[in-house]
Amino acid sequence: MKFSVSLHLERSSPDTPMTEVTRNMLELARIADRGGFETLWTAEHHTIEFTIAPNPFSVLTWLGQHTDRIRLGTATVVAPYWSPIRLAGEAALCDHLTGGRLEFGIARGAYQYEFDRMAGGIPQQQGAAFLKEIVPAVKKLWEGDYAHDGEIWKFPTATSVPKPLQQPHPRIWVAARDPASFDWAVGLGASIMSTPLSQPMSEVENLASKFRKAVADHPEVPRPLFMMQRRAGVFDKAEDWEKLVRYSMDYGRYFENLFQNIGTVTNGFPDAVPYEAVAGRENYDPQNIRANMLFGTPDEVIEKLEAYEAAGVDQLCLGMNYNLPFELQKRTLELFAEEIIPVFARRERDALSLEAAQ
Repeated sequence: MKFSVSLHLERSSPDTPMTEVTRNMLELARIADRGGFETLWTAEHHTIEFTIAPNPFSVLTWLGQHTDRIRLGTATVVAPYWSPIRLAGEAALCDHLTGGRLEFGIARGAYQYEFDRMAGGIPQQQGAAFLKEIVPAVKKLWEGDYAHDGEIWKFPTATSVPKPLQQPHPRIWVAARDPASFDWAVGLGASIMSTPLSQPMSEVENLASKFRKAVADHPEVPRPLFMMQRRAGVFDKAEDWEKLVRYSMDYGRYFENLFQNIGTVTNGFPDAVPYEAVAGRENYDPQNIRANMLFGTPDEVIEKLEAYEAAGVDQLCLGMNYNLPFELQKRTLELFAEEIIPVFARRERDALSLEAAQ
């Protein structure tokens, strides 16, 4: 199992200057690059200060100039906010400017608050139709001349300029949770990124079983990769757990505001909804968060990760942005790089050596 990290520019107060926000993200990216993380993922969001990402390709191009080996992925671009021609060209140019390190992740979108401002107010569930039309169109544009006559977009013969550096194209990842999305994405040869959100480990196995079924139902395509994202916080002393869990609990109230569209946003800063208004109240219990998320000392986290590995997860992505103070984010990445990634790297080397010997 490989490890990646989700990072974005986040600002929780108007008193925090953007220079500090960008400096902190760049330092975390360099730690991840040196520390053996496979991929750095960043999001697309609009009009929200705690995820400043109007164009993830710009962020990745910037990070690509300051890192050497880590792959750079969109997690995710939001299909309804793009046209196929623009998306194909922006992604391909980013692939060139990052030396062929782009991982292309795409989703239908999550926040109704954004859909009301970026997608004409359509229900965010309707984003699936945009996703299913735009991905095949982008692939065709990367190949060469292509005319499109779809339900959402129509354009005469055009092509992606430039074409991607990686051939035939960067790896495509689709964010999925329901069985139909798994089946559609795997059928296209796309890899899957998924998240159990705040739910217990049983949901990890549930998502993994959906992936296994989709793979079994599409023997005509090579097995894609399966990535899972979990909020993470690693600490030196076991008694520190409650401090990190509290940040996760509080952040969830901002997420509920945007996801359920039940709160107010002032100058880009969402208000935290009261606990009485949140969905899935049990997911806000501190002990449940501690158990369900990747919170723990290095040894505790290694034990949790073994269950993900056993479920068939190829890449585990650390969700780092939940208003966690910079020093705690930094320490989490350092502990992962120093004490967790080497354990799984040794296991992989040992398994390969045993396979070669046989």
